Amino acid sequence: MGLALNEAAKGLGRTHPNPVVGAVVAKGAQVLGVGHHRRAGGPHAEVEALRQAGKRARGADLYVTLEPCNHQGRTPPCTEAILSAGIARVFVGSIDPNPLVEGKGAQRLRAAGLTVRTGVLQEACNATNEMWFKFITRKLPWVVLKAAVTLDGKLATASGDSRWVSGEKARAMAHALRDELDAILVGVGTAIADDPRLTARGKGLRDPVRVVVDSTARLPPDARILRQRSAAPTLVACTLRAPPVRVKALQRAGAEIVRCNSRNGQVDLKDLLKRLAGRGLTSVLVEGGARIHGSFLSRRLWDELYLFIAPKLAGCDAHSWAGFEGPGRMREAPAARIVDSSQVGDDLLVTARPLR
Repeated sequence: MGLALNEAAKGLGRTHPNPVVGAVVAKGAQVLGVGHHRRAGGPHAEVEALRQAGKRARGADLYVTLEPCNHQGRTPPCTEAILSAGIARVFVGSIDPNPLVEGKGAQRLRAAGLTVRTGVLQEACNATNEMWFKFITRKLPWVVLKAAVTLDGKLATASGDSRWVSGEKARAMAHALRDELDAILVGVGTAIADDPRLTARGKGLRDPVRVVVDSTARLPPDARILRQRSAAPTLVACTLRAPPVRVKALQRAGAEIVRCNSRNGQVDLKDLLKRLAGRGLTSVLVEGGARIHGSFLSRRLWDELYLFIAPKLAGCDAHSWAGFEGPGRMREAPAARIVDSSQVGDDLLVTARPLR
């Protein structure tokens, strides 16, 4: 199952709106075939592993990180492929929470006489698809906040300069995050001030869908995010009151407009998240700026935080990374739990999750 988990990880950021899945066909200690789900519409992990094993799969064991499907989607049911291959035993990590599957795959295999054991390395398998579980059960993407700050919590100097807060290794890790998540999101203020490309730079990395929160369609049509060639589209999220002239100019420049409900005159972020999930995007990396981070924090719309802390001090007049109005009392401050910390070059990476 550990090998199957390694296979599943190869699909991160590439399978939406499907989960990542890895599979292994083995007889005893002999591995006969491995596979992972590569993209929506492509063969599922079980089918890839069975094809590699060929006739040797008869009487063998199948290890799969997520319960095999038993319904016709873009591809035929995996349960039928397993039965046709003559597999004897199936070891499953996670039960699929998708109502179309949820226990039905395991039931079908048991009814056909196969031995099926569920819950193998279940915690690790669940963690692999944590983002997708939220997407499939709540119709919302997993939201990751990412910021690079100084020791005193600032993301830019008083003049607005932020290049570079973190070191080279931390920036490379941030690009790897872009590769693993379905979409990357920034506010229009950051898009105008920094004029970013929002691509994943590095060998073999793929670009996420790019999202700019722009309530009144202020993004310049010649912004680099629109000029930068990429296989990933650029979505501009506007309110229904955004000026039509500006909206049409952005569309001519190549932007896809996402019309959202408004909240206090701004794009309603929860409505935007629902619309992104409706496009099959299971995860979103929020890279700022401060007001966007503050909105996600204050509305408790985040699931995970990657905070890169650089050994620098910016002073009291520099810009905080969390731009929201704080509480009057410390006991009322939003709370989080730190789940990990590690050294990344000269910087410290702190990973946190909200206390629900």
